[in-house]
Amino acid sequence: MTTIRLWDLPVRLFHWLLVLAVTGSLVTIKVGGDWMAWHERFGLMVIGLLSFRIVWGFLGSSYAKFSQFVRGPGAIVDYLKGRWQGVGHNPLGALSVLALIGLFGAQAVSGLFANDEVAFYGPLYPLISSDLSGTLSGWHRQTEWYLYGLVALHVAAVLFYILIKKDELVTPMITGKKHVRTGQAGDAKGGGALAFVMSLVLAMVVVWAASGELISPPPAPEPAPQDLGW
Repeated sequence: MTTIRLWDLPVRLFHWLLVLAVTGSLVTIKVGGDWMAWHERFGLMVIGLLSFRIVWGFLGSSYAKFSQFVRGPGAIVDYLKGRWQGVGHNPLGALSVLALIGLFGAQAVSGLFANDEVAFYGPLYPLISSDLSGTLSGWHRQTEWYLYGLVALHVAAVLFYILIKKDELVTPMITGKKHVRTGQAGDAKGGGALAFVMSLVLAMVVVWAASGELISPPPAPEPAPQDLGW
């Protein structure tokens, strides 16, 4: 056996910060009230993290790139038949990664336009009609249950690999290192400082736009006519 560098630091930070952001979003929506402001902040954090991960999937290190683990149906069949010998996300696990990114992304984006029909309005609410906002708000609430199911499936899969297949998945996501058979795979390459800065800047631009900073403030109301007693 030998030890390789599998997950780079940006991937590991993304993973655990996403756990924090999603947990914070769920807790604050249940508490409600003044915590809705934090619910919005956690939602923007999710959007920023997902934006970073998408860009990093093209600019990051070897095992972080989509081209390394997103394969076609043939690769999935090979994996199910035991013919896959790689490291990192396996072809079946790649579907889980894409599903998590897609569903969390849809949930966060719909929240930008949602409202609670009381006092909370998403930062991009002014861009759409109230009817469309109501529709997206309904989707935002319903999708929450799909997220529970997908996260439960993800956790169950991790436990299956750890307990049944004896493949430790959590430790590499903390340390970045994994024990593999000698010659099975090498260290992750690429994903240097320039790629990180570019990914981070693009993610920050997305968050800035999603926060509603591009929306012009509403015009000031005209002053009420004064009664001069004439």
